[in-house]
Amino acid sequence: MNNFFATRTGIVSVGLVIGCLAALLQYLGNPGNMGICVACFERDIAGAVGLHRAGVVQYMRPEIIGFVLGGLGAALFGRDFRPRAGSAPIVRFILGVFAMIGALVFLGCPWRAILRLAGGDLNALFGIAGLIVGIGIGTLFFKQGYNLGRSQKTYGSVGLMMPLVMAGFLVLMLLYPQVEGEPQSGVLFYSLKGPGAMHAPLLISLGVGLVVGVIAQRSRFCTMGAFRDLILFKQVHLLSGVVALLAAAFAVNLVLGQFHPGFDGQPVAHTQGLWNFMGMVLAGLCFALAGGCPGRQLFMAGEGDGDAAVFVFGMIVGAAFAHNFGLASSPKGVGPHGVAAVFIGLAVCLFIGMTMRKKA
Repeated sequence: MNNFFATRTGIVSVGLVIGCLAALLQYLGNPGNMGICVACFERDIAGAVGLHRAGVVQYMRPEIIGFVLGGLGAALFGRDFRPRAGSAPIVRFILGVFAMIGALVFLGCPWRAILRLAGGDLNALFGIAGLIVGIGIGTLFFKQGYNLGRSQKTYGSVGLMMPLVMAGFLVLMLLYPQVEGEPQSGVLFYSLKGPGAMHAPLLISLGVGLVVGVIAQRSRFCTMGAFRDLILFKQVHLLSGVVALLAAAFAVNLVLGQFHPGFDGQPVAHTQGLWNFMGMVLAGLCFALAGGCPGRQLFMAGEGDGDAAVFVFGMIVGAAFAHNFGLASSPKGVGPHGVAAVFIGLAVCLFIGMTMRKKA
C-alpha cells in the first residue's frame, strides 16, 4: 500500500479523490467553492470556541478533526507514527499566525484556491499566482541554507496531543449540538447565517475528513511541496496530484451544476486582484518557511509531529487575530487593517528567512 501511494498513479488517485469529495461536500451543504478549505475551516473552529465573535464564521468543522484523526490512524497502521518536536516552535507558531492572516486576506488556503478555480472563480488565478511567488521566495532562502533546525524524538504523549485535542473537539460537538435558532449551545458557538451556517451533515463531513486524512498522510500530499519541488528540483510528482484535484473538482462541478465562470458574484470571494495576490504571497511564503501547506501540517500533526501542531495552533490563533482586529477580507473587499497586516507579515517572514540560514 505504501508503495502504491509513492507512485505517480497513487498521488494522482489521491488528488482525484480529494477533488471529487470536496465538490460533493459543497453539493451537500458546505459553502460555495469551499467543499474543503483548511484555513476557512480552522477559522470557523476558532469562532466555535469563542476566540473570535464574527457570527457568520463559527462552526466546529468535522473535516479538520477527520484530517488529524485520519492521519493518526494511517500513521499507526503504516508504522509511521513518530513523535517528534523541538524545531523552532515559536517561529512555527508565528508563521502559522501570518499564514492564516494572508489566507484570510485572499479568503482561502491553497486547496480552496484550486477549488475556487475549479468552480469558475477567476479571482483564484491571482491567489494561485501569489502562492507560487511566495513559495518561490521561500525556495531562495532554502538555497541559502534556511533551516528551522532538527526536531527531536520525544514522548508518545507529545505526538498524541493534537489528535487528543481534535477528539476533544468532536466530543464537545456531540455533547453540545447546534440548537435551531440559537447562536450558542453549551460552550460552542454556531453561526445562524453566512458561511459558518453552511455545512454538510456531520457524519459525512467527518467521514470525508477521515478518508482524506488517511490517503493524504500515506501519499505525503502537499500543495506547497508540489510547487516547491517544481521550482527547486523540476519534479512534478506532487504537482500531478494537485492537477488531478483541480480536474476532478472541475468535472464534478460541471456535472452538479456548480461551475459558474467569472470574477463577479463568486461565493465568499472579493475582486481586489492585487490583494488576492499579495495575501497568498504572504501565505505561500509562510507555508514554505514552515515546511508544508496547512493540510499537510494537519496530517503531520496526526502522525506525531508536535512542531506541525504548533503551526496549526498558530493558524487558529491567527484567525482570531484576523477577525478581532479587522484583518480578514469579506466579499466587500479587504478588511480595514488587512493591507498593513500583509506588509507586517512579509517583513516578519523575510526576517525569519534571512536570520535562520546555515551556510554549507
